Amino acid sequence: MFSHVMIGTNDIERSKRFYDAVLGVLGAGEPFRHRANSGHTRLFYRHDGSSFCITEPINGEEATFANGGTIGFKCSSAEQVREFHDVAVAHGGKSIEDPPGPRDSNMGAMYLAYVRDPDGHKLCAIYRDK
Repeated sequence: MFSHVMIGTNDIERSKRFYDAVLGVLGAGEPFRHRANSGHTRLFYRHDGSSFCITEPINGEEATFANGGTIGFKCSSAEQVREFHDVAVAHGGKSIEDPPGPRDSNMGAMYLAYVRDPDGHKLCAIYRDK
C-alpha cells in the first residue's frame, strides 16, 4: 500500500546514527543521502521494496512529530521486536507504553514494542504470528 514514509528531523546526523542502528536490525543498509538545491538534506533507507526517509524540513521551520501518529515496522520474530526496541533505546530513543511483549487484540496475537525516536516520532516494532 505504501511506497514510502518521510519524517522530519532537527538533527540529520543524530537521526542517521539512530536509524542506521535501528533499521539495521531489520536489514536496511546505509541510506542514500540527497542534498536538494534548497540546501536541505534527506536520507533514504530502502529495504524490501519500501523506503523510509528522513528530511530536514524544506520550509526552514522546526520539525515536529505527529500527535496521534505511529510508524509501524514489520519484524520477523518476537526476538527482533525486542532487539529493535533495545537498540532504539541504546541509541537515544525512549521506551513508551507497555514493555515489549505479547498483545491480544481483535486483529490476532501480536508481539509489540513502542519507542520514540530522538525527534519524538512514535515507532512501533510489530510481529504477528501467522
